[in-house]
Amino acid sequence: MPTIVFFHAHPDDEASQTAGAMARAAAEGSRVVLVFATNGEHGEVPDDLGDGEKLVDRRRVEAMNSAAALGVSRVEWLGYSDSGMTGWEQNHHPGAFHSIDPTDAGLKLAAIFDREDADIVVGYDDHGGYGHPDHVQVHRVLHAAARLAARRPRVLEATSNRDLTRGFYQAALAAGMADLAFDPDSPMDDGLPFGTPEAEITWQVDVSAYLAQRRRALEAHRSQQTDIDGMLALPEEVFAAAFGVEHYIEPGAEPGMRRGWPFAGELGGAVTAGRADPGDKPR
Repeated sequence: MPTIVFFHAHPDDEASQTAGAMARAAAEGSRVVLVFATNGEHGEVPDDLGDGEKLVDRRRVEAMNSAAALGVSRVEWLGYSDSGMTGWEQNHHPGAFHSIDPTDAGLKLAAIFDREDADIVVGYDDHGGYGHPDHVQVHRVLHAAARLAARRPRVLEATSNRDLTRGFYQAALAAGMADLAFDPDSPMDDGLPFGTPEAEITWQVDVSAYLAQRRRALEAHRSQQTDIDGMLALPEEVFAAAFGVEHYIEPGAEPGMRRGWPFAGELGGAVTAGRADPGDKPR
């Protein structure tokens, strides 16, 4: 079974974005490694921090609890500072992940790939889903690290299906659930729409059997109350629809999204290294 390294910007990103694939891969026997680029120090500060406890301390504990819920074998931290949201002065602070040369950070990440002899590595699409500076930097650093690794791994980019999200948005509006309505075609942090059009996505992955583990991973990050509570408060059927599938781009793959499991294959870099679901055809 392959060794898969998931590379995320902040603690809690793994729970909302790739938790289903991580849990499924671990359950099927893969070694799953989780790497965080930053410490998440610019996240939401909870009211119950103890004496001498810093937000970074809490978020590291939360990340380890999330990893345990998902079956992760190892957690690593690159140790860069959180760059904050788009336009914050922290974007350009010394040590902020966004300001680091991607090759320099890529060398640190490649060293983890090499130690793990990684078969597959996972980051984000080229605009980080919604343009967050650290998410965009994850994309750059992931590809730099893949090029620098001794044995070049397959690269997958986690993304969101813009067309599917649009359908959720329209259904929420029609049902009068304005509080659940999120327009993916509106400009995000970088001025681009949310996620990726379905025509540019390679894989749709069924992770519906792992919704309970995703919930536990999200619950582990309770310090980030606003975002986490919002996700956990979704009606059961909405939560299942939103988190029961995940989407990935495989650079260099033939066009057309297929439903399958791209984490079955080892080194090779081709779509055929994955596994299509029975009866499914590329479309």
